Amino acid sequence: MSATAAPSTWRALVLALALYLLWVLVTYLLEGRILTLQRPEATGARLAYALVANIFIGIGGSALVIRLLSNSGELSARQAGFRGLQHAGVAVVVGVVLGLVIYALQGAPSFNPVVFLNAYAQVLVVSVAEVLVCWAVVGSLSHSLLQAQGQGRWVSVILAAIVASVLFGVYGVYHFAHSPPFNTIGLVVFLTVIGLLTSLFFFVSRDVYGTIAFHNFLGIFGMISALDASGNLASFERPVGSLLVMAVVTIAALIMAHSRLLNQESERTPSRVR
Repeated sequence: MSATAAPSTWRALVLALALYLLWVLVTYLLEGRILTLQRPEATGARLAYALVANIFIGIGGSALVIRLLSNSGELSARQAGFRGLQHAGVAVVVGVVLGLVIYALQGAPSFNPVVFLNAYAQVLVVSVAEVLVCWAVVGSLSHSLLQAQGQGRWVSVILAAIVASVLFGVYGVYHFAHSPPFNTIGLVVFLTVIGLLTSLFFFVSRDVYGTIAFHNFLGIFGMISALDASGNLASFERPVGSLLVMAVVTIAALIMAHSRLLNQESERTPSRVR
């Protein structure tokens, strides 16, 4: 970004990075600091982490930032990946198919549908927050601002994809704010590569729902493998009600955020929509 960028551009960047850093900080406080993900018995801590870090800040905060950026003309809900129902439906189907293919190619530790459903539900709340903060907000805004600064279409997409992927993988400090093994250097580098796959899907589809469906498959392989290696896979062979309820709450929060953004878009059309 050039030093002559308009004040509104800098405000947009500060707003997006403030959301990201707040999300990182709360993740550390509610997860990494107290090793929440290593303590299955810590139901209250896990619930607080899911609700505050991922639903309240990840989903609600992202929706608020997108709305503010829309008001200032820096970004639209459409640019951020919130589009029509038909587009989302196609993107979700494509995301699920590609996700299943990658899961199978990785070795697929289990195809038990109940195990799969529980794992998918458990990872979903984090995946939604990751996609919204890193791609819908930071990635989309980076793309929009790079284009506004005169970068070509492909250059701006590639640079924005790299920014989003690095924030997802290295996350500045995000995955280091988690409990082990998510904060190890090797896994963080691996997650950056995973982030590039998600970036590719997001910037091609430009759809939040399809990207979440795809991205979530990239997360469940490690979870199911860990359960299998520890001998605890049997615990996921029956429906886990709390996980399924949290997944429903997460999707409901996402749809509610989307509906508010659509209402806002009908009142104002950003000047920088591409």
